[in-house]
Amino acid sequence: MATVVELTSKNFNQWCPGCGDFGILTAFKNAISQLSLDPKDVLMVSGIGCFGKIPHYVNVYGIEALHGRALPVAQGAKLANHNLNVFVFLGDGDGYGIGYGHFVHACRRNMDMVAIVHHNEVYALTTGQTSPTSPKGWVTKSTPNGNLELPVNPLATAIVSGATFVARGYAGDIKHLTDLIIAAHNHKGFAVIDVLQPCVSFNPQHSYQWYQQHVYKLDDSNHNKRDFIEAVKKASELGEKIPIGIFYETNDVPTLEEQIPQIKEKPLVKQDISNVDISDLLQRYL
Repeated sequence: MATVVELTSKNFNQWCPGCGDFGILTAFKNAISQLSLDPKDVLMVSGIGCFGKIPHYVNVYGIEALHGRALPVAQGAKLANHNLNVFVFLGDGDGYGIGYGHFVHACRRNMDMVAIVHHNEVYALTTGQTSPTSPKGWVTKSTPNGNLELPVNPLATAIVSGATFVARGYAGDIKHLTDLIIAAHNHKGFAVIDVLQPCVSFNPQHSYQWYQQHVYKLDDSNHNKRDFIEAVKKASELGEKIPIGIFYETNDVPTLEEQIPQIKEKPLVKQDISNVDISDLLQRYL
């Protein structure tokens, strides 16, 4: 059974009261507990942002990577030991801004891992600037006359780029988000969960109350998650009603790890390297 670190004032001082990160953390802890994952077999990799401290609060292996670079770090770890259960945590600014190129290529590689994106439409760690998902016209510290740019559509990007599991959750519905994380983990391939989360300090217009009135579950709409075209259409539905749930899933694409013969028998970390001599390289470069 996975265990978690007790949150106290001594080890927890990053998030504002009411932050959506709390809901995502709780859903993740629920998921790994229900999956009965051994903590030594779980790796959490995060980028930089308010959410970036999340690996500090769960008793598993964790890496806080550079801004926008969580996915390359996570993919390297997965290739070194593909038996690890790898969960990557991104922010909408971190993952869809400086890290968007990495996001696209992670989708097309289809490595067996889960990417969970904290989507609050703002750079909150730096106190409220426009992010790649901020609505057009929104006034922030960096756009005092209103944001001139259209927001990115990360779910449509993920689907057309090759991700084999694409979903959206909501931090205020912990049970639903827990189920999404479990489904994403059980999927064989690259799974993306974009999580709508309120930022109570710098994006009060999209509050818990606002999301409660605007989100609806795809499970209640007879959506066919195997239909690629329908999934893209649903991913573009961002009006008065915002769908949450699994948009797209396919099991027809092999993972990258399955196609690498060198790790078919055993992970790289368990390979015998006793006959490998690197003394010449060490002498030459060190």
